[in-house]
Amino acid sequence: MKPSELIKMIKNGDADSAMKAVYVNDSAVEVQKPRYIKTIEKFIELFGDDRDVLVLSAPGRTEICGNHTDHNNGKVLAASINLDAIAIAAKNDSCIIHEKSEGHSMNTVDISDLTPSKENYGKSSSMIKGVAAGLKNNGYQVGGFDACTTSDVMGGSGLSSSAAFEVLLGTVFSHLFNDGKVDAVTIAKVAQYSENAFFGKPSGLLDQMASSVGTFVTIDFESTENPVIKKVDYDFAKSGYSLCIVDTHGNHSDLTDDYAAVRGEMEAVAQAMGKSVLREISESDFYNAVPELVKKVNDRAILRASHFYNENKRVERAIDALESNDFEAFKAIINDSGLSSYMYNQNVYTTNNPTQQKLSLALCISQHILEGKGAWRVHGGGFAGTIQAFVPAECLDEYKKTMDAVFGEGSCYVLIIRPVGGTRVI
Repeated sequence: MKPSELIKMIKNGDADSAMKAVYVNDSAVEVQKPRYIKTIEKFIELFGDDRDVLVLSAPGRTEICGNHTDHNNGKVLAASINLDAIAIAAKNDSCIIHEKSEGHSMNTVDISDLTPSKENYGKSSSMIKGVAAGLKNNGYQVGGFDACTTSDVMGGSGLSSSAAFEVLLGTVFSHLFNDGKVDAVTIAKVAQYSENAFFGKPSGLLDQMASSVGTFVTIDFESTENPVIKKVDYDFAKSGYSLCIVDTHGNHSDLTDDYAAVRGEMEAVAQAMGKSVLREISESDFYNAVPELVKKVNDRAILRASHFYNENKRVERAIDALESNDFEAFKAIINDSGLSSYMYNQNVYTTNNPTQQKLSLALCISQHILEGKGAWRVHGGGFAGTIQAFVPAECLDEYKKTMDAVFGEGSCYVLIIRPVGGTRVI
């Protein structure tokens, strides 16, 4: 379909059902239409109206349970959300990719050479080349294309804007050159490879997998080469709750050491017991070793290890609660996860600046409004950034107004857990 025909289709409502399959409800579809039309118009401006285009989307993700477990080969529960990156794309019969993201300069990438370069670490053009390289290494077809993209996944929010972009690229290659036959797990692994080898960021697989697979998904990282991935059958839209992410606008600077210490201290416990990561040690062996561990590692490391073991069990219980349609039990597990992160994993504020506690404040207010009704916890890496809350319909207006009043207008994002991951929309 030509771009101008696509605009007409969206305006006439002929794309509504296809968009609703991604964005869940009619009001969300109406919000998306101007965004889609604007991106298509930009494609026409830059690349013309004479080729058929595809419309593709990849979502951001939210961590539901499993805070700081993946890096020690633990278990996580995550979900795709309605905030996403979208692309309007067409083949160009060359080995050159032209990608224009809203608000950024044009990326021009020659994929005839798919060698990573440290000089290009940190550049979005490297992500594009890396995804192409990863797919080609896996035996898939790649080629040149022209694309306009835009994303409403907030950077620095813990919702994984970079993973959404990488998965979007994999989805573009899949549908333009491989008849949509690249499976979601392969796209996620290729996206991680791109981020590690080409972009220069040593990320795990959680973000990319949750974005690519979609809906509620649980991942067991006991084997990092072949993680066990399972979709969780639960229709969140029928729960009567909204998923809120609150951006507390805390200072993210100088937190690298805090993040590294969580993983480092968990691994220090494992190494003190002759292993590399905690997953290689049973929970009973860990607790039996505590009298000796106190002589070898610091107290916080032991507390963080305890969080790891209990958080893995909470992931399992949260999955069981969702699959049993027991949302009350699920909420209790989420609150336990948040409490453990605060008390034992200790990633709600940095000890380098203990008077600045935006996340603590957001959790305190959440408890005041939602106690006995909803659930709340730190979201993602912690120390600054965002919290997550499951808010019943009768509390949503009060919760959003209060959080926006405290942290600034627009700080509380009311999200939808969307039923699909990386996908062709229209």
